[in-house]
Amino acid sequence: MGLREEKKLATRAALSWSAIRLIVQRGYDKVLVEDIAAEAGVSPRTFNNYFGSKAEAVASRHLDRCRRMAEVLRERPAGEPLWDSITHAAIEVFKPGPEVTAHPRPDRDAWAAGLQLMLTVPAIQAEFLRAAATAESALADAVAARTGTDAAKDLYPNLVAAAVLAAQNVVSQSFLSNRTSMQALMTNALRQISEGLPPPE
Repeated sequence: MGLREEKKLATRAALSWSAIRLIVQRGYDKVLVEDIAAEAGVSPRTFNNYFGSKAEAVASRHLDRCRRMAEVLRERPAGEPLWDSITHAAIEVFKPGPEVTAHPRPDRDAWAAGLQLMLTVPAIQAEFLRAAATAESALADAVAARTGTDAAKDLYPNLVAAAVLAAQNVVSQSFLSNRTSMQALMTNALRQISEGLPPPE
């Protein structure tokens, strides 16, 4: 990846994170595109070059994380068991980037409450559904490449991708009321899926 492409990805990530932070703090209707752009240190025109709406900016974080998971999965050693590779990829993408670490850690309870409220906004819900469809396709293609299957015809890569994204959704909800890290929760969730989801003892 060239320097220009890296800069574009960094700007996209910064805009998405700024949108989330401001909406969590103030509420969806009280945040303007101009506010998000200023928070990220760019112009509103730059925002519009990346996103068509505030909701798209919020949902893009989920989409970009899933696309990155698919990329990391493709890069894992060929002989590594599939679910080990998926777990490594999931842990990698949940590491906070510089757009996150550059800001003070928010109060966890207030942050969780704000996120839950943000996720009830119909426009954001719609964008998340659209992002999820794109993300599932990208992940299914990566699984197919590792398993010698065809995502256009075979159930297996699509079932795996759907299961991984379902786990990510459950983990994200659990994280809001759990003191465990996202990485630990995702590792646990994927382990249970890979073992066939045996009933708890």
